[in-house]
Amino acid sequence: MRLFAMAQPLSGTLAESYLRGRGITSAALAGTESLRYHKRCFYRVGPDAPHETWPALIAAVTDLNGTITGVHRTWLDPAGFDPIRLGKAPVETPRRALGHLLGHAVRFGPTTGIEVLAAGEGIETMLSLRSALPAMPIAAALSAGHLTAILLPAGLRRLYIARDADLAGDRAATSLSECAQAAGIEAITLTPTLSDFNDDLRVLGLAELRANLRMQLAPQDVARLMMPG
Repeated sequence: MRLFAMAQPLSGTLAESYLRGRGITSAALAGTESLRYHKRCFYRVGPDAPHETWPALIAAVTDLNGTITGVHRTWLDPAGFDPIRLGKAPVETPRRALGHLLGHAVRFGPTTGIEVLAAGEGIETMLSLRSALPAMPIAAALSAGHLTAILLPAGLRRLYIARDADLAGDRAATSLSECAQAAGIEAITLTPTLSDFNDDLRVLGLAELRANLRMQLAPQDVARLMMPG
């Protein structure tokens, strides 16, 4: 979509600083062409409100063929990261998506010819998982409702569902697990120690996140998908 095309690469931008402030590692951000930065992204509270402009992290929502079907915007505070808003702009709804989202996702890593995939809700949550599992193909569906409807690639053998620790996350994980198993795909739910995997990364640290995930992964995936440590 045009907004994504108008944005600039992530490296060296406020958007990269925002993600690093959320604890995301440089390894997790390597090869994340689905993420870009817009210096002056339009924002308004409602249809009758005046336009504002804020810097924003722009994420491409794609189908299984890599075609962009929508974009997700996270408006950022130009003053930088803070412990209250965690770097998001001081606006009513700092996250919004537009376009065709159902079934699609923000994707990191290969999308075709893969046997293992991790899927979850938020971009930051899934980049946190990628920080510990840099070789794991990742899909962020953006919400619990969209996670239940995510389309899975042909040939997938094992799906890791990175649930958020709330009621909506429980329901989404259960629903997606049932759909995957009905399609003959092994489904394994990954559970955070705190409310989500980004909280685990920020509060508990990468070593603790890795230790938690190591206990939940299939043994054959630990060595090939998890960074040493």
